[in-house]
Amino acid sequence: MSGKGKVLVAMSGGVDSSVAAVMLKEQGYEVIGITMKTWDYSTAGGNNGKETGCCSLESMNDARQVANKYGFSHFIVDIREEFGDWVIDRFVDEYMAGRTPNPCVLCNTHIKWEALMKRANNLGCDFIATGHYAKVREENGRFVISRGLDMNKDQSYALWGVSQKNLSRTRFPLGGYTKTEIRQMAHDFDLFNVANKKDSYEICFVPDNDYRRFLKDRVEGLEEKVDGGLFVDKHGNVVGKHKGYPFYTIGQRRGLHLPMGKPVYVTNINPQTNVITVGEEEELENTYCTARQINMVKYEKISQEEMPVIGAIRYNDDGAPGFLTQTGDDELTIRFADARHAITPGQALVCYENDDVIAGGWIHKVSLDQ
Repeated sequence: MSGKGKVLVAMSGGVDSSVAAVMLKEQGYEVIGITMKTWDYSTAGGNNGKETGCCSLESMNDARQVANKYGFSHFIVDIREEFGDWVIDRFVDEYMAGRTPNPCVLCNTHIKWEALMKRANNLGCDFIATGHYAKVREENGRFVISRGLDMNKDQSYALWGVSQKNLSRTRFPLGGYTKTEIRQMAHDFDLFNVANKKDSYEICFVPDNDYRRFLKDRVEGLEEKVDGGLFVDKHGNVVGKHKGYPFYTIGQRRGLHLPMGKPVYVTNINPQTNVITVGEEEELENTYCTARQINMVKYEKISQEEMPVIGAIRYNDDGAPGFLTQTGDDELTIRFADARHAITPGQALVCYENDDVIAGGWIHKVSLDQ
């Protein structure tokens, strides 16, 4: 057995996870690669028979090819049932509740890490590793996630929900590198089958990136159930009809088809009444938001009132200064120094101290005033 220990590496068949696996092998770890089949192209719809991304046969073969080249074991595991129950069902449920979900965070929190740890334990692995651009370290008895070096690729926002127990055995080999350096490493390692692969930005189980089509496929008779809802202004005046509240998101401007003589945006969604409120852009500005189903990362709890933080409210958000208060065992409230645009229920609030993730949670309530 290697002196550095045995590590199970999640391999999607892309450049990042492939380089992560080879890096760890070169550093002296005993590496086992694992590719997780999370869903089926045949049931996802909208893909025109073209398989791309992390669950395609091509991607699985690419991952296996890397493992074979560098002489370590590689397994494919079927976690479609686990993934479907947690991620896809919750994705649909959130839209049906008038919120806008973030399936990547759900997948990391409830599926990837738990599934990886289960297999790591079965295989006698000390650690798991992924190709995320983030860092993890131990400090004051806690395991702290922090931003990756490459701010354009940083994925710490999507990792706030990983438990302390799982973080204690997690390695992020790419955290100290830029994407450009990782692509160069892929060439240096002769990983020509993955070195120039494009990054994937769509939701993996919605390959055509059309969530509305996906919802229609998943919820029987959805269009008929929700058609004919009303658009209203902030005073409650009816200004038009829409195709159903699940097909709209907070901040949306395009596709409203409202002849109001000026640009208007979705400012509120009421799933109970199928009523969508629209307004001018400034009506999307809010100062406060509350998050629930929280996970504390850097600190066990926030003891001071209004702790200065940087709060991110969506993926690829640089964040903005605010003041964080823990308002319950499972609730965080942030007051932003300046109003933020289109804070959206269903997305995650992730709070940082410098580059460290303090805590995160699902945005539950948004307001201009506390």
